[in-house]
Amino acid sequence: MSRILRIPLFPLPGAILFPRSQLPLHIFETRYREMVRDVIDGAGRIGMIQPHRLDDDNQAPLYSVGCIGELVNVEELEDGRFNIVLLGSNRFRLVRESDIDAAYRCAEVDIEAFNDDEPSPLEMIQRAEVEREARKLGDAMGLAVDWAAVARLDDEMLVNAIAQVAPFDVGAKQALLEESSLQGRADLLVQLMQFQRMAVTGGIEIEPTLQ
Repeated sequence: MSRILRIPLFPLPGAILFPRSQLPLHIFETRYREMVRDVIDGAGRIGMIQPHRLDDDNQAPLYSVGCIGELVNVEELEDGRFNIVLLGSNRFRLVRESDIDAAYRCAEVDIEAFNDDEPSPLEMIQRAEVEREARKLGDAMGLAVDWAAVARLDDEMLVNAIAQVAPFDVGAKQALLEESSLQGRADLLVQLMQFQRMAVTGGIEIEPTLQ
């Protein structure tokens, strides 16, 4: 079963959006200023998708899976730039790119390729493992994190927020986006955090802080 929509695309390396997550963006390139203006006047949707390389020529090949972002906040600056916030609605699978009379890219996408209903909670032991590895990685990188606030996040928000902000490469972030279940994404996230921490510390174990 599929449902096809045509949406503008924002190919941005390392930027992933999940259903029910938010993504703030600063829009400064001319083509994406045009896109935001058209989105404001149109359906209010942007397809966040990762390119396989920097999209400087607007022709980079794209990954096949992205997420639709609903435009929930817009601030237009005096010089024509925008600060926007997207709220993820559902993931999509790219069907084909469309030719349009615009500087930005657009595509037909299948928005029923994934089941993006609200997931069931993680098991307590899996939740604890995600938090523990996040603390270890944060300490290894010397980050100041309000862990009390992190602990108050629900399971989905916790996993997706770490996936969005962690310094993983494009391929790793894409794998997190394409993982079908929250449980599977949490398992993959733990593995990626462990790998990233070992890369930062050279394999030296660092005990997490308790504050």
